[in-house]
Parts: sequence; structure tokens; C-alpha cells
Amino acid sequence: MNAPDAVDVVALGESMVTFLPGRPGRLADVPSFDRAIGGAESNVACGLAAAGFAVRWVSRVGADGFGEHLVETIGGYGVDVSAVGRDSSRPTGVYFRTAGDRGTDGHEVAYYRAGSAASAMSVENVDLSAARAGRVLHLSGITAALSDTCLSLVRELTAPGADRPLVSFDVNHRAGLWPDAEGPRVLLELARGADIVFVGEDEAEEAWGVTGGPAAIRAVLPEPSVLVVKEGGRGATAFVSGAAERGLVAPRGGAAHRRGPAPLDGFPSTSSVFVPALTVDVVATTGAGDAFAAGFLSATLRDLPVRDRLRHGHLWAAAALTVPGDLAAPPARAHADRLAALGDDTWGTLRLGPGWTQADPAPEEVRTP
Repeated sequence: MNAPDAVDVVALGESMVTFLPGRPGRLADVPSFDRAIGGAESNVACGLAAAGFAVRWVSRVGADGFGEHLVETIGGYGVDVSAVGRDSSRPTGVYFRTAGDRGTDGHEVAYYRAGSAASAMSVENVDLSAARAGRVLHLSGITAALSDTCLSLVRELTAPGADRPLVSFDVNHRAGLWPDAEGPRVLLELARGADIVFVGEDEAEEAWGVTGGPAAIRAVLPEPSVLVVKEGGRGATAFVSGAAERGLVAPRGGAAHRRGPAPLDGFPSTSSVFVPALTVDVVATTGAGDAFAAGFLSATLRDLPVRDRLRHGHLWAAAALTVPGDLAAPPARAHADRLAALGDDTWGTLRLGPGWTQADPAPEEVRTP
């Protein structure tokens, strides 16, 4: 078999067909739904591909119309879908949700993913060479929770080795997906083995009982070269070790495998950078965490300073927060770069609303409240 073409990022995980209600109300009362797609890893893949990066999505779908829709839609963003397998014996996962925001008591989600094609991913039926052929491999805790075979696959891909790329891991703790109390322990194990980790302050408390803010989370996760702690509406803190602050770190796979500039020279020190969140007129929060990760990774691939990586994360999240669905077109690179370069005072007073990504102001034209 020929080696797969190298890409900037590979994202591996389940995507599902999403049904969005045609009007507000309980699922029992909604008469019609609009079809979309949703999946943490494919959201990251689509965002990065739309921004001009070479991206591959690795997954499995059913040999059904929903699977074809997923492959065609994700491929339409410019994502390489050649490593997506078809399973003739298992269906593509789907889910329905209400129009209400996830943070409200009235929000409902009905998942139909048990026994899905993606939940049967394994070391045997996934093209591992295609998964490892990126500068960055992006994974999440959701995939690890889907089945024992999925967990074994994630462990295989995160294990140290000469062919391991830089591993980006979004904890994405979903208590309902884990059949027993092992979930938090497994997520901690996987996070400790990754190079770049994204975790919410609330997730760390729910999964690991960690309170005390970002520094306490870093104390529990000292191993990742880059740890990004998302602090909700307050902002985000990035902890970086050694050379990671100066460029894309090298994976912990041995000196023979260097895909990024500025290789990591051990863990000599840790510094932290905090960037406050933007004020956003929120339409829906769905997909904002995935967009943040994609924005941070986009800036990491460009070797931007850590502060700017966080700012790009916030800007991409703001793009997702101001649209109703899971996926939002990221801001144009030049537009995002100009906003990311603003002074701290101006950054702190920006307010972004629906349609802001279509504007492209020069720095002197940015308006603040």
C-alpha cells in the first residue's frame, strides 16, 4: 500500500447527521427538522480546511444515505475523506436536538449512535498510516468513550513511537457516554500522553474533582507540552513548556520524527499566558469549543506567539457562537490576524455579533462599545 499523502492535520472521530428543529419547542412537539452534520473532530477538520490547511478526516460511516451525506458534506469543505471506511452492517449515527441552547434546562438531545459504524472503529479496520500522516493528529475523549475498540485505537495512536505525529487532544468529557466510573481515569491517562491538550475548567472539576483554577489543573496535567484551560466567559490560559512557546513542538515519539519547527527540548520550564474572552452576541454555543481548538491549532501551525494562538481560538469560537449550527466559516486569515494584533485595551472592548466574519475592517476601523 502506498503511503498516504502528508497533510497538516488529521482529525479522527465520529461525525453524525444532526437534525435541527424547524421551530422552538419540545422534541415531542416539533413537526419538522433541518438536516446538518455534527462531530467534534470533523468540526475541527472542516474549520481548518476552510481556512486553507490540508486536512484529512479518518472515520467510519454506514453504507447508507446518511453516511454518504456526511462524507460529501465534509469533503465539500476541502477535507480529504479518502480514509473514511464504509460499514455495510452498521448504521451512521444520527441525533436530534431542540432549538434551545445546551446551557438551559429546556434543551433536549436524542442520540441514536449506539452500534454505529464509527463506534466499531478499531486498530484493525482503520488505516493507521493515514491517521499518522499529519503534522498534527487531533483526537477527543468522545472517541475513546464510544467503545472498547475505539479506546484501544486512541491508545494505539497516542502511544510513543517513531511514526507518531504531534497529538492534540480535546478532553471533551461527556459523562453520559461512559458506561462506568472509569471514564475520568481514562481521560486523564490520554491527556497525560498528548502534546497539546484542551480542557474546560468545568470539565476538570466534573471529571477529576479539580478546583482552584488553571494552575491546579496544570498541576494534575504537567506532562503536555501545551495545556489550554478554557475558563468559560472569562477567557483561556495556555501553559507551555520550554521550546513549545517558540514554535510547533515535536511529538514525544523520538528524535527520528520531527514534523514541526522548534523541537521540544524536554520540560525545562513552564510559563502561562492568559487571554480574556471576547464579548459576543451569542446565537448558539454548539460547536464553539471545537472552533476554539481549530483556531488555536491554525495559529500553532503558523508558529504564532502563544498569545495570538489563544486570540485566534477566541476569534474562531466567536464565529461559531454567532451562527445557529455546529459549523461556522472561520474569519479570513488577514481579518483574524489584524484583530489578534490589537492592543490589550482594544481587544478587551471588542464586541462581535452575527455576521462579523463578513466584515474585514482595517485596525483603525474597528469599533468598540
